Amino acid sequence: MNFPDFQRIIIQASEQSLKRIFLLNPLTIHKKGTKAKAVFALVLVCFFWGTTWIAAKEGVRYIHPLYMSAIRQLLGGTCFVLFFIYRGQRWPAAKEWQTILVLSFLNFLLSNGLSTWGLKYISSGLGAIMGAIFPLWLVIIGLFAGGNRMPVKAIIGMILGFGGVCIVFYEHLYDFKIPEFKLGILLSLAATWSWAFGTLYTKKHAAGFNPYFSLGLQMVISSVALIIFSIATGIAVPLTAIPWQAWAAIGYLVIFGSIIAFISYLYALQRLPTEQVSVYAYVNPIVAILLGAAIFSEKLTVFIGIGGVVTLLGVYLVNRAFKAIPPPEQPEPEGI
Repeated sequence: MNFPDFQRIIIQASEQSLKRIFLLNPLTIHKKGTKAKAVFALVLVCFFWGTTWIAAKEGVRYIHPLYMSAIRQLLGGTCFVLFFIYRGQRWPAAKEWQTILVLSFLNFLLSNGLSTWGLKYISSGLGAIMGAIFPLWLVIIGLFAGGNRMPVKAIIGMILGFGGVCIVFYEHLYDFKIPEFKLGILLSLAATWSWAFGTLYTKKHAAGFNPYFSLGLQMVISSVALIIFSIATGIAVPLTAIPWQAWAAIGYLVIFGSIIAFISYLYALQRLPTEQVSVYAYVNPIVAILLGAAIFSEKLTVFIGIGGVVTLLGVYLVNRAFKAIPPPEQPEPEGI
């Protein structure tokens, strides 16, 4: 091969690389094809749902986490409900409201509320990693409930997943002597259990109606319950007494975490393979860990890095072994 031919190959390769780089340019994305827009939407999901852990961590510095979750869910859920009412979506039938109430309790009142509460005592990175292991509970619950045989790949994934969590917490062993840290871990763990039960319940009972309209209703219902609980327990404060930092965190969670990211998720889910869209579950903890280190100076150690990668690899193998298990239909506790 002579030099001109070699030079031409290099130039062509460079042009192709540049095209791939500029494919997701936000300024020109409206001119691209449907697949490019769907990939761009998936990038937004991966980023914004990862940042929700950071925003929630900032918000719980100023008001009680459950009260903050109540306000966030009320605002976000109202936006979704009004949107679907405007689109003429039918209201759930009488028999469907029982399912919606159960999912309100599992997915938002418990899962979202507890995961947000846990962030008051642990780092956003640890919270995100804890939230990412919920598929492992899906498998365990499924085994006890149905007695199905576990594939070898799932067994390996389970071992890697929980092994990765052990690596992450290796340097936090002494922290478990601190009551607040222990409480944060228990709250986050309980949130993943609730999310797993909610996912299985959704798969079994919520297939007959619009799950996205249902999510808005679940947010509103759970927010009302949390507001009543907050007032009854005295953790609620007047809206005028909430500092601007907390309102900024809530606003970010509603606009970017609930509305923009969720619309992007739906758009990507409708135009890309489900397995490709589910990659957000593995990217979110990475975004949370990196931003937590940059913004809050949270520890970014070798144990967290290696343990996080091993955990996500285990979760990936479990998901590959059980393709029938769908990814979560909403953020958190992922995005929380």
